[in-house]
Parts: sequence; structure tokens; C-alpha cells
Amino acid sequence: MILKILEPCDFSRGRFRNENFFKHINIKKENINILNGCAEDLEEECHNYEEKIKKSGGIQLFLGGVGEDGHIAFNEPGSSLSSHTRDKDLTYDTILANSRFFDNDIEKVPKSALTIGVGTLMDSKEVMILANGYKKARAVYHGVEGGVNHLWTISALQLHRRAVLVIDEMAASDIKVKTYKYFKEIEAKNLDLEKYKKYLIELAK
Repeated sequence: MILKILEPCDFSRGRFRNENFFKHINIKKENINILNGCAEDLEEECHNYEEKIKKSGGIQLFLGGVGEDGHIAFNEPGSSLSSHTRDKDLTYDTILANSRFFDNDIEKVPKSALTIGVGTLMDSKEVMILANGYKKARAVYHGVEGGVNHLWTISALQLHRRAVLVIDEMAASDIKVKTYKYFKEIEAKNLDLEKYKKYLIELAK
């Protein structure tokens, strides 16, 4: 019998990504840049990550999701909209939502996480946030129709020059009909899916 004692790092999101995504695709190891939440000096890790982003010419496209409470990355409600990469305590709702990545065992979910800041994200040349389902409807409402404020970090995207929010019908259920129709008309006139698909493929090379 082999007995393995699991360490906190065994349950990290970085490990999850490696085991379930990166090890299964054709990508060079040096091109994988994930914050190391198990680093001895977390402040230095965050600083080095910011420097690496700057030296690479910045983030070309930030692709992510949004939490039910409107958080993007792990910038929980109350986060500074000018924040940069740092260690952030997670709310209970976020811990509960992420338990699905840890065998639905809330005890396995880390209670804090390293995350890029809202300011770091806003410096990206383009941002695409995905949201689906009724549970994300309130966050979408605050991101589109609410005022810009630190309690709904998704609202900061209103100030970004090239931000796209991709949602389904259910996630759009809380926004006003007039707003919904307005964006649907813009989408119908300007969205060339094939052209954008080719752009994303080129960007990933």
C-alpha cells in the first residue's frame, strides 16, 4: 500500500489547469504562465508576474468569466478598480462555487488566491468575459447597466475601450428590453464570427 499525504498545493487551481488542460494540448512549457500560489514569497511572485506581463508587451486578450457576485478573476466585491496582481482572500460564495473543481469538497478549496488585479486586466488591449445562465444575470445587469463601482468589479469594463461581454439569453434576463435590443442590433450589424475566429487563431499562434 502507498500512502500519500496531500499538501495544499495539490488542490491549487494551477495544478487543476495542468492536469486537466495544459498536459493534454500542444503548448510549450515556457509559454505557460500561471501564478504560483505555493511560492515561498507571494508578494515577490505577484511582482514578478506583473513584470513578466510588461516585458511581454502587455496582455493582448484577456479571456475570462464572471462570478455570480460580479467578480472577475478573483477580484472579489470591494476590490480596488486600480489593483494589480496580489494575494486575495476569497468570499464564501466563491469558495463554494469553486468546490466543483475539488470533488465538491469545500474543505479542499483554497481560502485565498493569487489574482491579477482589475487595473492589470484593464490594461489588456482587449477583454472578453463570458457569462451564461440565470445565476449570472444579476452580475451582467451591474456590468452593463449599473454604475461603475468596486462592489461589482465587472462594472469596470464599461471604461475599457475594447471589452466584449458574451452572454446567453438567460444571463441577459435582468437587463432592460431596450438595452437588450440595442446590443442585439449592434451585434447583427457588426459581428463577423468567421473573421473574429480567424483573428483569435492568429492571436494564439
